[in-house]
Amino acid sequence: MKRILKYSFFDMIRSRWSIFYFLFFLITSSSLLYMSNDSSRALASLMNIVIILCPLIGTLFGVMYYYNSKDFIELLLAQPIKRRDIFLGEYFGLAFSIVISFIAGITIPFIFYGFGGADTILNFLTILIAGSILTMAFLAISFLVAMKNSNKIKGFGLAIIIWLFMAIIYDGLFLMSLFIFEEYPLETFSLAMTVINPIDLCRTLVMLQLDISALLGYTGAVFNKFFGTSLGIIISLFFSLLWVAGPVWTISWQCKAKDF
Repeated sequence: MKRILKYSFFDMIRSRWSIFYFLFFLITSSSLLYMSNDSSRALASLMNIVIILCPLIGTLFGVMYYYNSKDFIELLLAQPIKRRDIFLGEYFGLAFSIVISFIAGITIPFIFYGFGGADTILNFLTILIAGSILTMAFLAISFLVAMKNSNKIKGFGLAIIIWLFMAIIYDGLFLMSLFIFEEYPLETFSLAMTVINPIDLCRTLVMLQLDISALLGYTGAVFNKFFGTSLGIIISLFFSLLWVAGPVWTISWQCKAKDF
């Protein structure tokens, strides 16, 4: 698995897509720092970009890379190599390359500009963690979608629908349900609805750390009420990591029965 991971990593890190992804965050972070002239404000603006873009890029890269590597995977399956090692090596090689491009693109401008304090460093690390978790979670989900659908068009379409649902449609349905059932106690329901969406979880994690949970509305207020800021951050981080571990475990389980 280490050899496959190494091959996948260097194959992807040299691609123009990883370079473009790195340059995008490099230019975006530099522009926000230059225009706001304040690292804290730049982080708050960068949060919205990271929360939406990282899952989208993870979804697209996961589906594209799987379909483009399908012939290589079939070649490896003909060798005396465990299926789990092949699929997990491909996944982690891709995930590490994208996460490194993301982290490098954001970190370099802040290193040159300066963080400005311990609180800003913690906020910065939280955004890096949230972006990395979302990238790896949606990469794993898109891998599963591609494994289940040999038709490329169907696989791409389903992966984009999953991202669109979790990033946009889900929040609309969530808010609608809060308005419809506003006469009932909805604290537990709100917590459950947040936990089953990795994008909402990471948004909650970042906003609790930035101490602007009021901007998250009802969900932020519920997290502060039930858990407080520190415990809320730990709980949201724990469930966010489960969104990475769960799909990755499913990949290792599904690949055993995958018929090419």
